[in-house]
Amino acid sequence: MTEEEDEPRPSAAESSDPAALLYTSGSSGTPKGVMLTHSSLDFVIASIAQYLRLGSDDRILNVLPMAFGYGLSQLLLTARLGSSLVLERSFTYPAQTLRALEANEATVFPGIPTIFATLSSLFGEVGKTYPSVTRITSAAAALPPALHAPLHKLFPNALIFRMYGQTECIRVCYLEPELIDDKPTSVGKAIPGTEAFVLDDDGRPVPPGVVGTLYVRGPHVMRGYWNATDLTATMISSRDGAPVLCTHDLFTTDEDGDLYFVSRSDEIIKTRGEKVSPMQVENVLFALPGVKEAAVVGVPDERLGEAIRAYVVREEGSTLEGAQVVRACREQLEAFAVPHEVRFVDDLPKTPSGKVRRKSLPA
Repeated sequence: MTEEEDEPRPSAAESSDPAALLYTSGSSGTPKGVMLTHSSLDFVIASIAQYLRLGSDDRILNVLPMAFGYGLSQLLLTARLGSSLVLERSFTYPAQTLRALEANEATVFPGIPTIFATLSSLFGEVGKTYPSVTRITSAAAALPPALHAPLHKLFPNALIFRMYGQTECIRVCYLEPELIDDKPTSVGKAIPGTEAFVLDDDGRPVPPGVVGTLYVRGPHVMRGYWNATDLTATMISSRDGAPVLCTHDLFTTDEDGDLYFVSRSDEIIKTRGEKVSPMQVENVLFALPGVKEAAVVGVPDERLGEAIRAYVVREEGSTLEGAQVVRACREQLEAFAVPHEVRFVDDLPKTPSGKVRRKSLPA
């Protein structure tokens, strides 16, 4: 036997072998290691490229952390398509990001609501538009409809894709951008080749407008959590012989079957015997002039069960007062959904992937 034959040789990878171990952001608890296989990643990247209408000529500018699914998918998309990826270290300096967009004539700009809120507040100062961008994608958190108009002004040629996903399958659904004005709060339908459906506590489909839990079925579903068999069992079950992911997020659908995110199940606020979605209140706050960011939580209250508290980051130079915030909420929300307290803060605590850490908001 020759020395060359003695050397160990790597075995060929199987499509069912783990290809990546991605940790969740930990916004609602301890981060978990998500095992994604070669076949699941290959499938979901092909599906994303299809619905985003991407090609080899596209240039994606990425400011998202590469350790998370949304950022990693930008790299995998360009590798699959033979397109270009422009990497920015972070979004710490927004003006630098805009210069990079312009200098590289980027066609795709993936971001999260906190990034788009910052760009929206800067639009008046920048006084420029970026016509090379033809696709804006938003995931990781719900994009407030109040940001649609500023994004259209900043990126006049861009289609805006509202999306929803989880690390456990990378992407769940997207709204066709042509529907954004008709369905400004929807995240659309399941990505190509997959299914997404809303079920009640007994596992039955709920009718349009009724809140239930979102389930996902498709080749993109994770293999499981790393070294966490019991935890995996709380997320993955079998339905009609195929693995199904329980997102544990609350959704509704409309008559067309399009999906609407309501809340994480553990973030619903129970006040005065009613259930309030934080996003319902936050959408009103984001629409107020002078609001850069906002987050809503429930705090223990002996009389109400939970009282609604709003945290607001004002745009620079804004003189917005708490009374104005409450008055606007009273005009647009049911009485039980109006914040009992408004706190102005300089910033909101976030995970490395940009999600707001509600549990870390100052008490």
